[in-house]
Amino acid sequence: MSPRRIVSKLDFPYRAARPPAGAPPGPSVKKEGADYDTDWARKPVARAARRILAEAVMQPAMAAVAQPERKGLDRIERLEGPAIFAANHHSHIDTPLLFTSIPPRWRNRLVVGAAADYFFTGALKSAASALVIGAIPVERSKVGRRSARLAASLIDDGWSLLIFPEGGRSPDGWGQPFLGGAGYLAVRCGVPVVPVHVEGTDRILPKGRKLPKASATTVTFGDPLAPTEQDNARRFAARIETAVATLADECATDWYQARRRAHTGTTPGLTGPDVSPWRRAWALGDRSPRSRRQHRRWP
Repeated sequence: MSPRRIVSKLDFPYRAARPPAGAPPGPSVKKEGADYDTDWARKPVARAARRILAEAVMQPAMAAVAQPERKGLDRIERLEGPAIFAANHHSHIDTPLLFTSIPPRWRNRLVVGAAADYFFTGALKSAASALVIGAIPVERSKVGRRSARLAASLIDDGWSLLIFPEGGRSPDGWGQPFLGGAGYLAVRCGVPVVPVHVEGTDRILPKGRKLPKASATTVTFGDPLAPTEQDNARRFAARIETAVATLADECATDWYQARRRAHTGTTPGLTGPDVSPWRRAWALGDRSPRSRRQHRRWP
């Protein structure tokens, strides 16, 4: 007799207890999407496996495919305790690239806010996401209380969070407006936000492409931002977006020019001009690796 048939014949306590006669059955428990339980992926054995995967698989893969240049790590040297790392989002490569770029003292207790409707759509995919990158399901189509409570409780427990405030990958190479999740969690938990800008991953694996193409990338870490008493979630989210835009300007030009524009309030936005698609593509400029450091200008 097969193991599955043996288990099917077992009763309580090896299987869930049956409802009493006449009582309606309880609601079925979902095991995917926003309801997927990732607690097991933060146990010691899973964390050890994730550390091995990061160092033995992900780091060599990112070195070969993304050839990352990492800047601004000195800005977070004195940062203590958990933090929220908020980055722009162009590609699925962003997650493993950032996971291996964040220093180990945060990476070893790091969870990644991942779209519940993409990364947690099946048992195998959900388990792989939770194990390999420490993903937790986040609802992006609505404000999910379960997701927010889970993220907040983990931050309160000393875990750091990697989140993409845009809510999804860029469809055309320009950024999208930041949502309020990172701002809400920072204000709610009283932790700093580290703005991060990722450049070049849209050339490796843009939205719609299935196979990656190697290209150079740059990951720039910014100065940690702390919410003030005057900040609410929306106001602080706007501060985070401005900080990431300043890092994008710094990556395209240099630190001095970026700071000068930030001081005068003329930093180019992440979202690009509100014009027709072809003009947005033209304004984005040449995206080839050879000219990747040329600054985006509009008009």
